[in-house]
Amino acid sequence: MEAFVHGEIHEFPDWYDEDGNVINASDGGVIYAEGKYHWYGQAFRPMGFATQGEGGQSTTTGVVMYASEDLLHWTYEGVILACSTDPTSPLYAPMRFERPKIVYNEKTKQYVLWCHYVKHPGDHGFLPGTGEAGVAYCDKVNGSYTWVGSCRPINEEGIVRDCTLYKDKDGTAYFIYDRHPIKDKENKNRCLHIVKLTEDYLAPTNEYKRIEAGFLREAPAVVYHDGYYYMVTSGLTGWATNQAKYLRARTLLGEWKDMGDPCVGDETHTTFETQTTYIFRVEGTDTYIHMAERHNTENFLHCSYVWLPIEFGADHTLSLIYRKEWKL
Repeated sequence: MEAFVHGEIHEFPDWYDEDGNVINASDGGVIYAEGKYHWYGQAFRPMGFATQGEGGQSTTTGVVMYASEDLLHWTYEGVILACSTDPTSPLYAPMRFERPKIVYNEKTKQYVLWCHYVKHPGDHGFLPGTGEAGVAYCDKVNGSYTWVGSCRPINEEGIVRDCTLYKDKDGTAYFIYDRHPIKDKENKNRCLHIVKLTEDYLAPTNEYKRIEAGFLREAPAVVYHDGYYYMVTSGLTGWATNQAKYLRARTLLGEWKDMGDPCVGDETHTTFETQTTYIFRVEGTDTYIHMAERHNTENFLHCSYVWLPIEFGADHTLSLIYRKEWKL
């Protein structure tokens, strides 16, 4: 593969690792460490939507990782956060490590993973264990991560849904998530929140911000460029694709402004039939890649990935242009 190949919109082209196996790393991210890019995500079960429980996807494997030197040729590195076969374990499968994200803590010399955790059997809900923030760590990027536990940041009244992890320029880390109040079953007060983490990144602090412009939004991904923070988000339509919005702010815990749809020429208003996953920088360049996923609800094993370069405007805007194929 000499370029990022996405095919036509409506298509689900598989991406393969160097062993010829389909890459199965859903809704994860990419971290550069030890001279390589490491792509990680939840390994979906190869079943159809109707057979996986009320909430859709789940895993019996855990979070897996692939490595690459050029972002195109990926070698499978194995499971980094494994499910358990022990019915008494909080990681008893099937369950979810949904939207895992990893950042490195220079002070503790540890890689820290946060995710949207859902206990066995992996169905969303309002009871304890059905919508939490899960935390794990490892001293090696592709090692076996130690499970710390799960929590609900801010207070127990706020269920955790789609989330991301962001490490700022000063080394401070933040957990950003779709907070769904327990008593708000009609989604009248559901909104994105950003929570500052402790110095070791293993727990939330009491410092947080409700992002008013993120009302009824999910799947956040954050990037900083030229004095502004940008956050690309999705609407709440389950597995059905919808129109992206991006927000902009001068500070992470400041006021965020709704900047509209970043997708140029997206006539279907569906984020090119994808949902945002993560944003990462190409090492040694000013290029940032917007990772998105085209969820295949007929068989989650064959979800497809759409990676596009971000265009930053001179007027501090952000845009995405669909390319069936492109090279760095």
